[in-house]
Amino acid sequence: MNQLNLQSRLFLSHLLVAIVGGLSSSIVGTVLAPDFFVVHLERLAGTHSLSLGELTPLLAAFKSAWDQSTFQSGCVGALAAAGLSYWVARRLVSLLLEMEEITQEFAVGRIDRRMPSSDIPELNRLAASFNQMATVLEGVEQRRREIVTDLTHELRTPLTVIRGNLEKLADGAIAPSPSIYRRSIAETRRLERLVRDLQDLSKAEAGYLPVNLQAVDLRPLLESLVEKFSEQLVEEPLSLALECPLELPDVLADPDRLEQVLVNLIGNAMSYTERGSITLRAWCESSSIWVAVADTGEGIAPDELGHVFERFWRSPKARERYSRGTGIGLAICRRSIELQGGEIFVESELGLGSQFKFYLKAAQIPTGRDEVTPYRP
Repeated sequence: MNQLNLQSRLFLSHLLVAIVGGLSSSIVGTVLAPDFFVVHLERLAGTHSLSLGELTPLLAAFKSAWDQSTFQSGCVGALAAAGLSYWVARRLVSLLLEMEEITQEFAVGRIDRRMPSSDIPELNRLAASFNQMATVLEGVEQRRREIVTDLTHELRTPLTVIRGNLEKLADGAIAPSPSIYRRSIAETRRLERLVRDLQDLSKAEAGYLPVNLQAVDLRPLLESLVEKFSEQLVEEPLSLALECPLELPDVLADPDRLEQVLVNLIGNAMSYTERGSITLRAWCESSSIWVAVADTGEGIAPDELGHVFERFWRSPKARERYSRGTGIGLAICRRSIELQGGEIFVESELGLGSQFKFYLKAAQIPTGRDEVTPYRP
């Protein structure tokens, strides 16, 4: 029986069960039915004064009728059981074969295939679980392809510039000069920044990015950032201001990750704001500390707002005008804020500016020997 396929085994097992049930019923009926019949005949004989000799032919006729009816019903039952067993086995096996075909196609890369629904609850749950897994894997594969495509695009520009400079220097088409070397160094640093950002993003999305949560005094950190970035705006028609209460509760955060997020947000605001102002705000709301970076720049189109935190995404206008970004800084910001227990949002109106804001939990500093030392930048 081990050499038979699943359909044959199901058919034979169902048929065997039906035969065993029919034989058991026939045997029990053959053994017990005559005794019951005799008891009833004896009662009838006592009521109508029938002798046992007169009852013997009746008992023989009953046994004959019982044997014939049992045989005929057994044959009909066996045929019905065989037909039903074959139909059930074929139905189950056809569904399993279809699932096997889909899984084989899925294994060779056709991840768009899905299991059909079934009216059999167990198979339907199996199909639903497979389809859910397939949807997740399809999303992963789509994101992988997008990453490869975007990464290739991001690497092509600096590599082309560096190779072009080296080829021209080697051919003597241009003379060595500090500007050529500085341009190559700038593109090399861009490659280094891209690799570093990719490493951070990979760690963040995998949950391996180390986050050291502690109580952080936010105002000194914001003041130092405003001072640092203000030095870059001396000759530009752009101002950077801080709006933060003097008394602000400590925030529960990783100071290094928090500074990285703020540097990225302020840097983006400066890149997309030619004139006007950039405002760094902080306030306390309930048990959360909110931080916002608002600018008066060109803003973001409504249909692009949903993509700003996607890795490697940059608007077509940004790709044309700004070549220094890697397109994954905001993705790192979002994941970093999430790992610190917060959430980041964006609000923007085209032509009027944008505001990126996020919240983190306020630090609960216990008293006593387990007191947390606030971080002071």
